[in-house]
Formats: sequence, structure tokens, C-alpha cells
Amino acid sequence: MWHRLSESFGDSLSNVPRIGALPLLVLCLAGPGLAAAQQQIVETIWSCKDANGRTHVTNLKEDTAGKDCRIVQQQRVTVVPATKAGSKAPSPAGFPKETTSDRVASRAKQRETIEKELTQEESMLADARKKLAEQESVRSGNESNYAKVLERLRPYKDTVEVHEKNVEALKRELNNLR
Repeated sequence: MWHRLSESFGDSLSNVPRIGALPLLVLCLAGPGLAAAQQQIVETIWSCKDANGRTHVTNLKEDTAGKDCRIVQQQRVTVVPATKAGSKAPSPAGFPKETTSDRVASRAKQRETIEKELTQEESMLADARKKLAEQESVRSGNESNYAKVLERLRPYKDTVEVHEKNVEALKRELNNLR
């Protein structure tokens, strides 16, 4: 990661603040079986100047030989081995499982709830359309400009549009349950 980073950036690294060479510190709450498998690693970052005065940043101890080096950062990292892919612990005995009848009952209840919401939303849509129609038929004297009429009707049209979208979404949801 940090190995010979200064070779890419040259002396420009000497003015860069060092804010953390290892941003990822692995923390794990391990069970008793994993405690033995964990390893503690100490990661050290050095900033070294060679004979020509060039600054090199490295995390390899062998790169510090014969150079004027100082420790920039030293950090302890806990390494925990990954678990094997696909290895899931079995469910404990007595763990509740969903039966087919439970699933069918759950879907029926969900369908019933969505149908109730759809009925309510359709009635709100009909009410919003009725209010819009009433407002479209009314024309006051100070609305000589048609833009003022459209401005007055905008909230009613927006309400109708929102209810139409809700009805469409609820119908899609019902179709997905079938």
C-alpha cells in the first residue's frame, strides 16, 4: 500500500500531513473459538531521506537500511480470518419456521390491507378531481390573465396527480402479490 509511495510523488510528499496510513482497523467480537485464530500485527510507516535528500515513505523495514528514517505512524491491527463462503450456522432447535399456511395467511392479510388502502386512495382521488372541477368552473374578476387561473389551479392539479400515482402504485403492488 505505502510501499515506495514517494517514488511516484517525489519530494512533494515531504509537505503532506500524515493522517493515517491504515484507515481500516478491523474490530471483531469473536467467539471463544476464533480468539486463537486472531493475529496482532504492528504496521509501521517510515519517512526516510536518502543520501541525495529525497524523501521516501515506506512500510517495509528493509527499505530503511542506510537511510535517515523516522517513524511516521505505528498502528496495531487485529487480523481475523474470513469465514468460508456459504457456511451458515444451522438454525437452533425450536427456531420458528414459517409454514405454507402462515405464508398464505400473511399474503391474504397483505392483499386485504392493500385493497383497503386502494379503496381509500381512489375515494381521495375522486374527491380531489371534484374539487379541481369546481375550481375550474369558478372564474373571479381579478383573473383576467390566464396565467393567474393556472397558478390558482396548480395545487388542485398537483393533489390529483399525487393521488393518481398512489392508485397506480397500489395496483402494481396488488398485481405483484398474485
